[in-house]
Parts: sequence; structure tokens; C-alpha cells
Amino acid sequence: MTRTQGQNMRGKTVLVTGASSGIGLATAQELARRGAAVLVHARDEARGQAAVAQIRRSSANPLVSLVLADLRSPAEVRRLARDVRAQVERLDVLINNAAIIPAKRELTPDGIEVQFAVNHLAPFMLTNELLPLLKASGAGRIVNVSSEAHRDGVVNLDDLENARQYDRPGFPVAGWQAYSNTKLMNVLFTYELARRLGGTGVTANALHPGVIGTGLTRTLPGPLRAVYGLVMPRPATGARTSVALASDPALGGRSGEYFNEKAQAVPSSDASHDEALARELWSRSEAYAR
Repeated sequence: MTRTQGQNMRGKTVLVTGASSGIGLATAQELARRGAAVLVHARDEARGQAAVAQIRRSSANPLVSLVLADLRSPAEVRRLARDVRAQVERLDVLINNAAIIPAKRELTPDGIEVQFAVNHLAPFMLTNELLPLLKASGAGRIVNVSSEAHRDGVVNLDDLENARQYDRPGFPVAGWQAYSNTKLMNVLFTYELARRLGGTGVTANALHPGVIGTGLTRTLPGPLRAVYGLVMPRPATGARTSVALASDPALGGRSGEYFNEKAQAVPSSDASHDEALARELWSRSEAYAR
């Protein structure tokens, strides 16, 4: 990617979650190149500091700082929001990028299934906690990284934590059904959020970054993982749509849409447009967040 004159981000403040590696790191790096002040979220301090140093070095931009939180914990998400509010008076872009696919179903220390906690509940909570900062920017942008996997997702309101539908029989990636379910939640959340933000100046969009060689492939069988790593595009390619939704003036007023890896708005699944389901998912997510 190269910086373009029409997409200069100087004077803008951006938070990218899951930015110590993969697509998140590439996204933060490109936005820093474009002049943004970037808050790099990481769970591990050593990896986060290494990412900040790499971004500062490659972008020649000193306005890159680290914020730490374990997104598996609702308390940590709230603390992350407090830390961001303490550092900045406004937030121009929030990119909810962090996601995981554990090899087996796990519970967080709070007793919440971990994919549901990280992939859905954390962005739901963080976004709502930071809405005042996004509104203060005058034209805040919320970018939720979903996936084409959402088309295989099922949101069962009686099984949000994937106790009965964690794996897909015969599929090589462990936990893929649960991942697909949470990616559908991302799109449902985005559309409901966009409806609720109507008239505020804040936009919310979801995206598919492409099928990219990242750490999410670690649950693949060894030989398949090796082949996947050789042939799949690198994270910088997967960051393109996130960067476009964060910086392109032509996309500034767009909201409640789903974009592909070419930054083109495309139809999402029929299930993602179920407004009653989206409202109920929102209500149940609020209950977890209390």
C-alpha cells in the first residue's frame, strides 16, 4: 500500500484491536504511514511493544502507542476503554479486528466461551464504551472485521456460547462453526449499530478481508497449514479494506454495509439482515456486559 493524497490521516486518531500481528498489524502500520495517531491494542506487552517499534520505524511516525487488554475478559475490555478515554478526547476510527479460532472449545476465567467473548462480546462492549469519543470526532468510523465465513454462521439465541455447535463435521479447521457463528454476529451487530447511530455522524460497516495467511490458520493440520501459508496472500493484502473504510473520503458517509476484500459493498447473507435477531442479540449481549 502507498499513501494517497486524498486519504491523508494526519490529525486523526485510530484504535486497532489485535494489532500486534497479522492483518491488525498491517492495518495499523498503513494508517500510521498515512499520518494517523494510532493506538495499537495487544494482549501481550512484549509483542505489543515490538509491534509499536516496528510501526514507528516503518512509518516514521512517532504517534504510535500501545494499549493492553485481554479481550476475553469483560472487565479488561472496560479497562481498555477507560485507558483510551484517558489518553484521547476523541476517536476518529475504531477498527475491531481481533479474532481467534481456538483448537477446542474453551471457557474464559469468567466462564464465557472464548470465541464468543473475543470475537463478538469484546467488540460489542468496546464499541459501546467508546461511542462518546467517536461522536466527539464529528464523523467517527467503526470498522468491524467479519468474514465470508459469516455465510455459514448460525446465531442460536439458546446457544450463543456454541456448546452444541462448536465444530463442523468433516471440516479441517477446529472450531470453524463457532467462528462462523461469531462472524455472523459481527455483521448483525454492525447493521443494528448503524441503525442506532443514524443521524449521529458516526458510521459502522463490516468487511471480509479476504482469505489471508495469518495466525488464525494455526488450528489447521500441519501439512495443510504449510501449503496454506505458501499460497495465501499476506496480511498487508488483508488490511486493504479496513484501511479504505478508515480513510477513504468517498466511504466516509457510508454506513450499515458489508464490504469485500476489494473494498466493494456486496450483499451479506440473508440471516445477517434479520432485524429481530439483531435486536435480540444486542439485548443478550448487553446482559453479558453488565
